[in-house]
Amino acid sequence: MSHAVMAAANATIEHPSGRRGLARRRREVRTAYLLLAPAALLVFGVLAYPVGWEVWTSLTSSFVGGSAAAFVGLRNYAEFVRDAEFWRAAANTLGYLVLTTVLKLALGIAVALLLSRPFPGRPVAFIAAFLPWAYPGGLGLVGWYWFMIPPLHNAYSEFMSDLRYATDALLGQETWRFLTLVAFNVWRGGSFVGIFLLAALNGIPQDLFDYAALEVRSGWRKFWMVTVPLLRPFLALAAFLSIVTAVTDLGHVYLQSGMRITYPIVWTQAFHLAIIGGEWGKAAAESLILLPVLVLILFVCFWLFEPLEEDPL
Repeated sequence: MSHAVMAAANATIEHPSGRRGLARRRREVRTAYLLLAPAALLVFGVLAYPVGWEVWTSLTSSFVGGSAAAFVGLRNYAEFVRDAEFWRAAANTLGYLVLTTVLKLALGIAVALLLSRPFPGRPVAFIAAFLPWAYPGGLGLVGWYWFMIPPLHNAYSEFMSDLRYATDALLGQETWRFLTLVAFNVWRGGSFVGIFLLAALNGIPQDLFDYAALEVRSGWRKFWMVTVPLLRPFLALAAFLSIVTAVTDLGHVYLQSGMRITYPIVWTQAFHLAIIGGEWGKAAAESLILLPVLVLILFVCFWLFEPLEEDPL
């Protein structure tokens, strides 16, 4: 018997509590999986069919009003890879996700830090900060659309029209529509991120901030050296939720704007192909083609969402 095996055997004999603790830990893990199994089966069962149907449709020539769908393999994906317009929409999509996530995190941190300290009118400010998320998205979008692109002719609509044309002339066509998408999503999601980070701040012991105040005099350094590291897991989760809501909000924007492509973004173009063009096969392929990139981004968010190491004592 080797020395390593003998040492391991002796350690087990000398520390039977360690072996019992390991067995108890395994039982707890098995129990946790058994308790989660019904919910996991329900969630994956509900998601499996639509995802499987979309993957299969993307491999066919499904067309509304046409002949029976035929299996075409990866031809729909290959057409998009060779399409320069698709790559422009893909760049716009990634820019939309990055810009909205950064702005919502910045706004959320500002709201959380503002509401973390007591001041007169704090309950009113709390309600005002959370109202955009609690308000129905469809009705909020109609009001936001009329605010950015007024349908009635008046002095305000003329000002907004001039601002729109000046923005498009300076930054390129349809930039104004792109900014309206960003503004609406930041308006809705920024409040949720703020309340979420506020809850995270309230869960951090105040003693840590008091100790930091003794060591660091600059508020900016205390923010970067103490607040941000303590909020890192929550910021990662907030970024994950921000990306998800940024994608789901595109459906509201497309439907509430009269089924028009508000700006060339991959998923709004997929809506247009399916609903207006009836090309379900190509629409399914376009909606899935960026899925690996999105999964990679979400994986990074999960990797960053790692709890701080606890003191074993």
